[in-house]
Amino acid sequence: MNIRFSARELRDLLVAWGALGLAFTLFLQPGFGQSLLQPGMGFSSATFVGALVVSLFTAGIGFLLHELAHKVVAIRFGQLAEFRADYSMLLLAIVGGLAGFLFAAPGAVYHRGMVTERENGLIALAGPMTNVVLGVLFFPLIFAGPSVVTEIGYRGAQINFLLAGFNMLPWGPLDGKKVQQWSTTAFLATVVPCVLLALYALLVL
Repeated sequence: MNIRFSARELRDLLVAWGALGLAFTLFLQPGFGQSLLQPGMGFSSATFVGALVVSLFTAGIGFLLHELAHKVVAIRFGQLAEFRADYSMLLLAIVGGLAGFLFAAPGAVYHRGMVTERENGLIALAGPMTNVVLGVLFFPLIFAGPSVVTEIGYRGAQINFLLAGFNMLPWGPLDGKKVQQWSTTAFLATVVPCVLLALYALLVL
């Protein structure tokens, strides 16, 4: 399987990765956004950089591997596939992070070629399932220590479980809609555990 990346695709992936890392940092650490607006509040650049690194390593990697999973499976089925960032949505994510809410829709992998409904469903399913696997891999780090490793495990599990649950919703351009169109059985078998994991991440973690 020959996987290639154009210069534009690599640029879009890097910009989306950085923008999402920043958006999640501002959202999860609201004091940073307030200190930017009110410089006298004791802004710590070292703390901010540390939080940004954690976000890039958790939310950023979750996003990158989610999109790459779509691309790899699409190519496996003979598609031409490339990621394209949505710069207006990335800006909204950053502004939303500053304002205390987050809607992360950084872009999508667009693919073309002859594809069956089943193959299209499997391409869509690859992204959320990747986030579930990442969440499971991050989870044990919560108990590993030291504190920075615990933070990475906590954020990695929480964000990836939330990404999986959100993307499996059967709405609009989300992955769940494509899976549902392919197979109701496959959709129910995957959406239920993904939503339960997302609720666990939101209410328990």
